[in-house]
Amino acid sequence: MTKFIVRRLSWMILVLLVVSIITFIFMHAVPGGPFTLERPLPPATLEQLQIRYGLHLSLPEQYINYMTNLIVPVVTRGRLDPASRSDYLINFPLPFSDELVFRWMDFGPSYKSTTRTVNDIFRENLPLSAQLGLQASIFAIALGLPLGVIAALRRNTFYDYFGMGIAIFGVSIPVIISAPILQYVIGVQLGWLPLSGWGKPSQMILPVVTLGFSQSAVIARVTRASMLQVLNEDFVRTAHAKGLRERQVVVGHVLKNALIPVVTVIGPMLAFLITGSFIVETIFAIPGMGRFFVVSLFGRDYSVIMGSILLLATLVVLANTLVDVAYAWLDPRIRYY
Repeated sequence: MTKFIVRRLSWMILVLLVVSIITFIFMHAVPGGPFTLERPLPPATLEQLQIRYGLHLSLPEQYINYMTNLIVPVVTRGRLDPASRSDYLINFPLPFSDELVFRWMDFGPSYKSTTRTVNDIFRENLPLSAQLGLQASIFAIALGLPLGVIAALRRNTFYDYFGMGIAIFGVSIPVIISAPILQYVIGVQLGWLPLSGWGKPSQMILPVVTLGFSQSAVIARVTRASMLQVLNEDFVRTAHAKGLRERQVVVGHVLKNALIPVVTVIGPMLAFLITGSFIVETIFAIPGMGRFFVVSLFGRDYSVIMGSILLLATLVVLANTLVDVAYAWLDPRIRYY
């Protein structure tokens, strides 16, 4: 298992390299640039901005400079001040010296926000998206998994129709419609919860439910289909023939084997939710990464685009690696060498 994890992490470097190259090429292939405005800037001002941010160089030179600043760590001299702003995402003092500081991952400046770097955006806004994504994932699993299990065990009954009806409702209605409806009913008409914001528990309920409900519908449908397939296997009939109780059969035999497709869905879903949902963050006025990523696309903010996509790609690769590790725990027949 250790060799498998090391091998997957090694492949992750190649995957991220390919993703970075493709993103960089297509990003610069789109007409316009970060300083393209409705009223064109004076040529002298535009030239100064391009020189300042290195956009006057050729594309290969720009890519090499960006990846060098991102990948190559540096060691600087001077005490680390936690309150100071740094161009590097990772900063920590070396244990064998009081003055040397290890710094790594410079995602570059933001072309649209001159007072903040991409690392500042990650430090300030990514935690909010991560909180929203993790809470929405927990809600989705807590709702979708029991619905799918009950629907499969009570097939063609009221419980099955009710659970799958909720699942179809969640899949069919996008969050861009369900979020305003929840705001109007729960926030405006009933006045139970605030309409926007993030930080207080009362502010978290509506966005978490909105984002997690649609994902719970997917989990419920996958869980039901996988449970029905496993219930027809020979080892389940053998377990019943041996006289095991229904709960023992379901928990010890059926559910564990049926979770493999469910885990496959949950892994990438968690990665996408952590990086932020633009629609939910916009409707509920949550200053997360989703809004900044979409704004950076329209504004041609190259550094924010590259950093966000590389971050998402890293989370997806790590999530898929965890999913593969979970396979071996769920099914002892699966082995990695």
